[in-house]
Amino acid sequence: MPEVPDPIEVFLVDDHEVVRAGIRALLESEEGLEVVGETGSAEDAVRRVRQSKPDVVVLDVRLPDGSGVEVCRDIRSEDPECRVLMLTSFADDDALFESIVAGASGFLLKQVRGTDLAAAVREVASGKSLLDPGVHDRVLRRLRGETGDAERDLLAQLTDQERKILALIAEGFTNRQIAETVHLAEKTVKNYVSNILAKLGMARRSEAAAFAARLESKTHTQDPGDPAPPNWP
Repeated sequence: MPEVPDPIEVFLVDDHEVVRAGIRALLESEEGLEVVGETGSAEDAVRRVRQSKPDVVVLDVRLPDGSGVEVCRDIRSEDPECRVLMLTSFADDDALFESIVAGASGFLLKQVRGTDLAAAVREVASGKSLLDPGVHDRVLRRLRGETGDAERDLLAQLTDQERKILALIAEGFTNRQIAETVHLAEKTVKNYVSNILAKLGMARRSEAAAFAARLESKTHTQDPGDPAPPNWP
């Protein structure tokens, strides 16, 4: 009889217990994958990975007590043979770039389908590298130094109305105040804000406000020959 290969051993690092349980159930339903441990803490992660010696670590980029990027760097420094697959809730070019520099073999959005996650674990366990298709081109451009102005590229995705609302968010307006200013229903403004955050790859309006403030600063400090942000209020 042919020899059965050893299962790919996986360690999970995510601060949401329900997320870990879901990933564990998904991976263990796949033949040849075995979850050998899990934690929700950056502090515990390196120690526990050192003890369990998994083939692949599925690691959340953001942890409550530290950075997943730093955890990745520590794991890879201690065991270069261990592969790290980063997971995140939204696209973040800086975290993506930093993860790859830290030695991550892949970077996937949490919206990934279960079968694709299992396939990704197998891919990185075999020594291959992968990136979510949605972020692949951006990281390659940045690695080659071809990003230009990434913030302006993000702004270009927004409609004129979304740019107006983003500018008001930056001024600290509430949804109700924005609704009164642009003559829309408050519920409509809430939907606009959700769309803006999704397009910018952000989770909180405070991040969007900081983003808009950086753009506003650039419009006042740029050289006369530089192009202004497209349609920035």
